[in-house]
Amino acid sequence: MRRESKGQLLTEIEAALRPAFPDVEVVDLDVGQPGRTLTLYIDRPGGVDLELCAAVSGALDEIRERYALEVSSPGLDRRLRTAAHFAAALGEDVVIRLGEPRDGRSTFRGVVRAASDESVALTLAGGGEACLPLREIATAHVVYDFARNGGRRE
Repeated sequence: MRRESKGQLLTEIEAALRPAFPDVEVVDLDVGQPGRTLTLYIDRPGGVDLELCAAVSGALDEIRERYALEVSSPGLDRRLRTAAHFAAALGEDVVIRLGEPRDGRSTFRGVVRAASDESVALTLAGGGEACLPLREIATAHVVYDFARNGGRRE
């Protein structure tokens, strides 16, 4: 079996879901080898529940023929991939890892204070600020603060 790219799978999945689930966003996916696990992370206004995960899984018959499909919410420490993800995370504590070091470091932790199509601005946890180009970000995720949120996401 040929190995499919993550981008090809994402396009196929979004096209399959759009008619029945127009408010569902495919946040991310983790791809295994064909015939192995594909984990799909989805979100929608109002959140994700077990029934939505089951319905989305049921709508992806062709994908389930090639992969053991798992459908899940992005969780409290959700990954951030797009400018829209960062914009939705304004005021959130995040960890960003760059593909290549910038200013002598590749990992940045801080609060998102601004986000555009080009960059993300952080108030750094250790003090100071950083403006990081989106194209240089390898991985990023929200760091959920149970103490601040009283054990629940607001």
